[in-house]
Amino acid sequence: MSELPRLVQGLLQPSAYPHRPQAVSLGQTQMSFLFFSGAYVYKVKKPVDLGYLDYTTLDRRRHFCHQEVVLNRRLCPEVYLGVVPVVEVGGRFIVEGEGEAVEYAVKMLRLPQERMMDVLLARGQVTPDMVQALAGKLAEFHGRAETNPHIAAFGGLDTINTNVEENFSQTERYIGLAIAEPQFRHLREYNSAFIRDKARLFDARVERGRIRDCHGDLHAAHICFSQGICIYDCIEFNDRFRYSDVASEIAFLAMDMDFHRHSELSRAFVEAYISDCGDLEIWELLDFYKCYRAYVRGKVESFKWDDPYLSAPEKAEALRRARRYFGLAYSYAGGRPQPLLLITAGLVGTGKTRLAQALAERWGLALVSSDVTRKELAGIAPSERRWEDYGTGIYSEEFTRRTYDRILELARSYLEQGQSVIVDASFKRAEARARARSLARELGARFYVLECRADEETIRARLEQRLREGAVSDGRWEIYQEQKHDFDPIAGLPPSEHIVVYTTLPLESILTGVESRLAGLG
Repeated sequence: MSELPRLVQGLLQPSAYPHRPQAVSLGQTQMSFLFFSGAYVYKVKKPVDLGYLDYTTLDRRRHFCHQEVVLNRRLCPEVYLGVVPVVEVGGRFIVEGEGEAVEYAVKMLRLPQERMMDVLLARGQVTPDMVQALAGKLAEFHGRAETNPHIAAFGGLDTINTNVEENFSQTERYIGLAIAEPQFRHLREYNSAFIRDKARLFDARVERGRIRDCHGDLHAAHICFSQGICIYDCIEFNDRFRYSDVASEIAFLAMDMDFHRHSELSRAFVEAYISDCGDLEIWELLDFYKCYRAYVRGKVESFKWDDPYLSAPEKAEALRRARRYFGLAYSYAGGRPQPLLLITAGLVGTGKTRLAQALAERWGLALVSSDVTRKELAGIAPSERRWEDYGTGIYSEEFTRRTYDRILELARSYLEQGQSVIVDASFKRAEARARARSLARELGARFYVLECRADEETIRARLEQRLREGAVSDGRWEIYQEQKHDFDPIAGLPPSEHIVVYTTLPLESILTGVESRLAGLG
């Protein structure tokens, strides 16, 4: 983590708090520091001006702390305890101390992390009944949320156009890093056309009172299923982001469920909300607002790339999320996200299959295996072993060429559907690697070679275990000895497309390392 301000370092000391917690941990967003201290969380706003918010003076930070408490008590009154001063005494910072405030913090009860909706979604523990109850709570909230001519004006075409164009102007500098130029152009054109074609519908929404003082940042990480439903952390710093069409707010959370790969819950949530409030026009606006909200999330994650307080791994993870959000926005706009073509490369026993299977499961990639494909072409069962000399039988150059023709044909079929794919094969020939790269370029996919390496002691142990377990691969120690002298060096690739993976590391470390490399590459 980058060097922290003195105030932050001071507030990481348990002695800074009146309840003397055993330990204090730090969390942060682009705009705030959060101090988790036992049963409480203290939120301190960063002295930043991001264009859409201005926290640069102490008075402004105090004002927006109070705004945060007032607005969030609409949906989560028991959690927001108030605004407290931070004072400095003898070079030490004291929370809720006596004297002149040098900073202010929002004091909140700490919610159980394991009951956050994003955590529950990842575990598959959100049920249709839960999203139905959530929809009912939001329908009731929107029904009583304030509206007036001033608020309604924020649903007009001028504001919608301003919001959309602001997204694009603020993300142009991330083209080629977080979003591809064709995606950026397509999204800009889609938004302009939709607003133009649906102008009468947007005007009608204003007239029907659908523009309300909403939450403004309604995604799964801001919802806790604990002793009821707590929806917290609404936007207090910019009325323009909070005053919106209720359809936009509902689309935000629906999009986030899509992002977490729970589209069935997303649709159930929208259906339940519409059933509760009778607003059928939401269906006509849903994909537009999902696109808008996904783009906003991509923008926010992209901003973290420039945050001096975040570490390199944190920035890489934010960039990975940004790319996913922009890809999701692209799909709502009728486009297809830029797919990935990953190929493994390396000698027998270097851990290619284990890596490919783990990445396929973790990222939802299609998996193409040369071992399985080779035996399918030979008309034999995957588990049947073939004790053939190196380079003979189904491992001859001719049969291997047929196998690679087929695995690249399968990869093409997935990529043409917009599906990312990983090909598990040795790719010992430079010509085969070049064919895979050409395929990716032809279909507009991002291409990476994952070169797997391991020491010979590990490789020998793996191959002996493979023989005992009856794996699909026919790899043996003597095959490895031959292959290591018959492997074309991996050369001539741009460094950004070549990732060396040391497979003797723990699997989670390997996967995290690959993800960080991919997120850090354009």
